[in-house]
Amino acid sequence: MVPFVPHILALPAQVPATGPRLSADLGSSLVLSWMEPGEHGTALKYSTYEDGGWGAARSVVDGQEMFVNWADMPSVTPLGDGRLASHWLRMSADLPYAYDVVYSQSSDSGANWSDPIRPHTDGTETEHGFVSVFSVGSHTGLIWLDGRKMVNEVTDNPLSSGMTLRAAFVDENRALQGEQLVDELICDCCQTDVAIAASGPIAVYRDRSIEEIRDISVTRFVDGQWQPGRPVAADQWKIPGCPVNGPSITADDETVAVAWFTGAGNRPVVKLGLSDDSGETFATPIEVISGSILGRVGLVLLDDGDVAVSWLQTGSAGTGDVSIRRVSPDGTLGPIQRVSIGANTFSVPQIARSGNDLVFVWTESEDFVDRLRSARAPIAAL
Repeated sequence: MVPFVPHILALPAQVPATGPRLSADLGSSLVLSWMEPGEHGTALKYSTYEDGGWGAARSVVDGQEMFVNWADMPSVTPLGDGRLASHWLRMSADLPYAYDVVYSQSSDSGANWSDPIRPHTDGTETEHGFVSVFSVGSHTGLIWLDGRKMVNEVTDNPLSSGMTLRAAFVDENRALQGEQLVDELICDCCQTDVAIAASGPIAVYRDRSIEEIRDISVTRFVDGQWQPGRPVAADQWKIPGCPVNGPSITADDETVAVAWFTGAGNRPVVKLGLSDDSGETFATPIEVISGSILGRVGLVLLDDGDVAVSWLQTGSAGTGDVSIRRVSPDGTLGPIQRVSIGANTFSVPQIARSGNDLVFVWTESEDFVDRLRSARAPIAAL
């Protein structure tokens, strides 16, 4: 067996830098985006993965109004044919958590970017973020956490003032279409994710019930509408606050895989749910790892039907270890492989596939200064 020895990759990011995010299109393009200090405030930068390494850094925006948060990362997403989509968060008022999602697109491989627009039309000075961007033909889809109801008085019923999940599409002329309320009450600050299956887009998110059950739900885009969210599994994790631990999803034709973290029963577990009908139903989840883990999962489908699942393991001296293992649909678990030690516990490690390699990006900190790290490893080594 090929030994699992990650090859460290040079990155064009400055120090400090934060908020790394990997995005891929349906072909072979892989883009890393991040935030770093710019000439006018905070800059959103990106780099393309080519020939086994990261290319030169390019800039989307540089300004004083960008909202920076370690868990809520901007993105630069390749859409194919030289098209790119980007999103970031922009302060909307002089308040701690008042910011909008803004979206920009490029039709010439990033040489020029359009003026930014907001995919939401509420105009409230509240939280909007944790966006997932995806491509459907000539349109770009966005799904995000929307806090417009947070202007309401907090009562015993969180439906009156809780976080919602909303979505919209932007066409090639930047016209907004189909803004929709997807779920009227969800967890406040867990990441979302979207994959494209045979049936179309599928989104996953951490739901929230009035009784404070915060399990993972899936919604499918069918016949021009996002369908009501349904649980991937009934973990019954009751927690009175957000764990900042979103799910990940990937798909190939009708095969869909979802990975997530749960602390139900005071037992931290990373789970994997598999579907063979485009996410309409899911098999009994597989336990990938339990015990001393922080979650922050990622996953990649492999050619033989297996899944590579990554997570952040509790490390030594207050840091985390980026770990990964191979999981078969029958529940067979491969050995746990360590990608890196010393990751920041306030990090959302990223994983993606490029040919026969897995590519990883994470955040490390030294003397409270964040820096990005990246590595690649052959899939055959799992």
